[in-house]
Amino acid sequence: MTVLSVNLNKVALVRNSRGGKRPSVVDAARTAITAGAQGITVHPRPDMRHIRPHDVDDLATLLAADYPEIEFNIEGNPGAGPTAAGYPGFDALIERARPAQATLVPDSDDQLTSDHGFDLSTRNERLIEQIERYQAWGARVSLFMDPDLAQIEAAKAHGTDRIELYTGPFAETCWAHGVDDERTRASLTTYLEAARFAGQIGLGVNAGHDLDLVNLPLFKEITEVAEVSIGHALISDALEMGLDAAVRAYCSILQAP
Repeated sequence: MTVLSVNLNKVALVRNSRGGKRPSVVDAARTAITAGAQGITVHPRPDMRHIRPHDVDDLATLLAADYPEIEFNIEGNPGAGPTAAGYPGFDALIERARPAQATLVPDSDDQLTSDHGFDLSTRNERLIEQIERYQAWGARVSLFMDPDLAQIEAAKAHGTDRIELYTGPFAETCWAHGVDDERTRASLTTYLEAARFAGQIGLGVNAGHDLDLVNLPLFKEITEVAEVSIGHALISDALEMGLDAAVRAYCSILQAP
């Protein structure tokens, strides 16, 4: 069964827009876990517009103390170094938080959101070294990838444990044409073939980006996907139904036969 990891970036974004401590990222994590989430995801960026270093520390402490069975997944660009504003660099965050999973994403420092996977057509020695470093610190490493078989094969050659399929194009096709349209089905097939290929060469498969209550029932047909990371849509739904109910709704879809 595919499990849900809840991305809490948007909770921190609302807090930061006003300052202070509300809404609480830690309280949101507790609510999500109580409602059935099997993982907590954060994507701290150098501009610190949402998740900040202290959030990473607070969540690492919470999960280690109260929810050791829950996966902590930290996403980010492994090339992001320390800034004068207080971002310590991605390496430093992984070293001190020791998450269960590090998801590496090739986004720029000021990118609005992740919108493409790694291009590994040329061997990236620095990335290989970072993957090995994070694994030595106890993290399973996942690379954010497009559903391109040649690139997925290259990801395997770089030493990653998993890939996270970037599902933005699937979601956009579904939004534009509906879940029953042949173009949506064709997009789903592309992701199914990518997930199956990854499994055949020994990679675990995660997925995420713009999955929601409408397109997730279709996407979950790809049983090879171990985990979906969902943030923006889930937090948006939470504004209408509450966070507990929103997490339960996503978990219900994933658990349905």
